[in-house]
Amino acid sequence: MRTTVTPAEALTIIQKYNEEPFHLRHAITVSAVMRWMAEHLGYADESSFWASCGMLHDVDFEQYPDCHLEKTPEILRNEGIGEDVIHAVVSHGYGHCSDVAPEHEMEKVLFAIDELTGIVWAAAKMRPSHSCTDMELSSLKKKFKDKKFAAGCSRDVIRHGAEMLSWDLDKLLQMTLDAMKATEAEIDSATAPFES
Repeated sequence: MRTTVTPAEALTIIQKYNEEPFHLRHAITVSAVMRWMAEHLGYADESSFWASCGMLHDVDFEQYPDCHLEKTPEILRNEGIGEDVIHAVVSHGYGHCSDVAPEHEMEKVLFAIDELTGIVWAAAKMRPSHSCTDMELSSLKKKFKDKKFAAGCSRDVIRHGAEMLSWDLDKLLQMTLDAMKATEAEIDSATAPFES
């Protein structure tokens, strides 16, 4: 088993099991946000690991949406991925499709930002700029409070993630927005081949 997997290797694995541009964009987005979070929370030396876990978090979702995360350990073990990555990936579904609880700060961040990146991205698509780079926290908060907006993104999961981290919700929203602003160009470049 590999104890480490690079984000590039993780992307190759994701592409073996996912073809939908939406799923690939989500994987790349969560990976970029996780790397940014690692660098800003004092884990810069672990940023590649954080990014790889973010890339792989939904590896089984496209093929097995009705039993998400049940097939993940088998898929990742077959790819030679270590148990530390598998635990992190499976723990992001804690309470709704997994009984593996996030333990480390990285796992709690992944749990917290997964659904939230979807809200930020959906909100960006609604803007004249089609970008989050000119989005303010107040605008994101309005979208967050509107339960009909990006209704598939669970606000309860996001709030629970903030609680796990002992952060107030505004801190989680602001940091995730900042991460997506900082990495938007990189995400767009990385996803362009899948979305053309």
